[in-house]
Amino acid sequence: MSKLDDLSKYISRILRHRPEDANVQLDEHGWANVEELLAGMNAAGKKIDRETLEEIVRTDKKQRYSFHEGGTLIRANQGHSIPVDVELERQEPPEFLYHGTALRFLDSIRQRGLLPMGRLYVHLSGDVETARVVGKRHGHPVILKVRSGDMHRDGQPFFRSQNGVWLAKMVDVGYFDLLEESDS
Repeated sequence: MSKLDDLSKYISRILRHRPEDANVQLDEHGWANVEELLAGMNAAGKKIDRETLEEIVRTDKKQRYSFHEGGTLIRANQGHSIPVDVELERQEPPEFLYHGTALRFLDSIRQRGLLPMGRLYVHLSGDVETARVVGKRHGHPVILKVRSGDMHRDGQPFFRSQNGVWLAKMVDVGYFDLLEESDS
């Protein structure tokens, strides 16, 4: 793992789950002061400067982070396990979205539905390939096809994060089908 990848994962942990690990305060919308984040990371032994932080934000493949206008604040775009309001607006989803997970979770999902599991939202992908990549991170991948259009028409709210990830509070049993079980 590269130094930038290591720093990015640490930033993700701070901005999404454990700001106290770097002595950082998040506001109600998940924003952290950039200088406070840099100082906290350096004090925790994660050597970083402003230029490196900007490179991480600019080059992160998942576009996990955003700077506020003026660049004095930073936040994670989604994936929080701590209660913050990242100011998402409701959006009408496409007819179908996809969720990548691991085969070992499938029985539980079929019984309980898709739950945020410690996060604020269930993360959904707009295409099968992205869902497959997500599923592979968790083990033997399976892809669920979510009838997001039906959910929306039934009154379920959807949101889309700044980096294009679709979010829902949950997906009830009956709104998804097993699309594929990958051999990879």
